[in-house]
Amino acid sequence: MHTIDPPDPNTRVPSFKPPPGACDTHCHVFGPGDVFPFAATRKYTPPDAPKENLRKLHAVLGIERAVIVQASCHGTDNRAMLDAIASSSGRYRGVCNASDEFSSDYFQELHDGGIRGVRFNFVKHLGGAPDLDKMRRIIERVSDFPWHVELHFDAKDLLEFESVIDAIPLPVVIDHMGRVPVADGVQQAPFQSLLDKLRDSDSLWVKVSGSERISAKGPPFTDAAPFGAACIEAAPDRCIWGTDWPHPNVRIMPNDADLVDIIPKMIPDPDLQQKVLVDNPAKLFGF
Repeated sequence: MHTIDPPDPNTRVPSFKPPPGACDTHCHVFGPGDVFPFAATRKYTPPDAPKENLRKLHAVLGIERAVIVQASCHGTDNRAMLDAIASSSGRYRGVCNASDEFSSDYFQELHDGGIRGVRFNFVKHLGGAPDLDKMRRIIERVSDFPWHVELHFDAKDLLEFESVIDAIPLPVVIDHMGRVPVADGVQQAPFQSLLDKLRDSDSLWVKVSGSERISAKGPPFTDAAPFGAACIEAAPDRCIWGTDWPHPNVRIMPNDADLVDIIPKMIPDPDLQQKVLVDNPAKLFGF
């Protein structure tokens, strides 16, 4: 188990001003650890990144809504996320981690607490693919809720688990553009597979997030912009954006303003900016 770096504390004001109601659809809260302990099975230990810090970040960035995604370091203990949602006056939603041992009453509690999706990690450094039978049981348990299934993949997983994606009966959201490395170009097979699926399906979504993860050039990570633009061209009604604050396990810690300033490079059209930043997340998460 290793300790990861804190986010950049000196977020600058971005040059790009997001439209009213803009939503950061991928961010996390960590701890505080003395109130919401980290899971004993975690692969990394983060510094505290509580709800108060998230609120300050969004005030600087000009973001009004957020979706908190349960990070693996908290395991299936979703209390830190639920606490942040409860304090948000309706401006936050969440995506949980779940166990197939959760009761029906607890799934209802999660929904009532603002949860609108369940996430499964396939990424190698976080432990690799989940038990697929348990995953299917959990999806079946939540299928009566207006939820989606969020999948966190390494690029090659987009090809390896294609049939798993196709079999999910709920809307599916792919994190971070499938974590496809920019260095391999937009023509790489995993990314082209993702684009084909976006064009062919009306229930597949993608987060045009994680530019700092896939960039080959480093800050300000603008070499990732063509990947986001390609996703939005393929499915303008099913793309959403996020920061991934506080950026667990990144190679280079970004200034979050750089990630906001990539938006107009990915999405030059103000009407599409409104769609990706406001309308699409409002539809998917029920704002």
